[in-house]
Amino acid sequence: MNAAVEGDEADETVRVWLVERTYSDDEQNVIILVYATPDGERYYRKERALVSFTDRRDTTAAVDVGPESLGRVDDEETRERYAAEAGRMRAAHDPADVV
Repeated sequence: MNAAVEGDEADETVRVWLVERTYSDDEQNVIILVYATPDGERYYRKERALVSFTDRRDTTAAVDVGPESLGRVDDEETRERYAAEAGRMRAAHDPADVV
């Protein structure tokens, strides 16, 4: 976790790493990005609508999010897969790398 303290208030964020990128089955032109903590126990899901073929928004190897934005990974197999992929991303990329 990263912590930034300003005055008496603490602004805490959690760094999560890209572990999955899929296209939505329900809607056309929606990409689902899943980022997870290095232990695979928590995740952050982000949906991105692509409005045209020229729509280009960079996807970074990691993002920092507030703890309230994270969900829990209950399935052990998924947790292990997320942990392995987060570890691979951490070893291969800086957080701001476009992937």
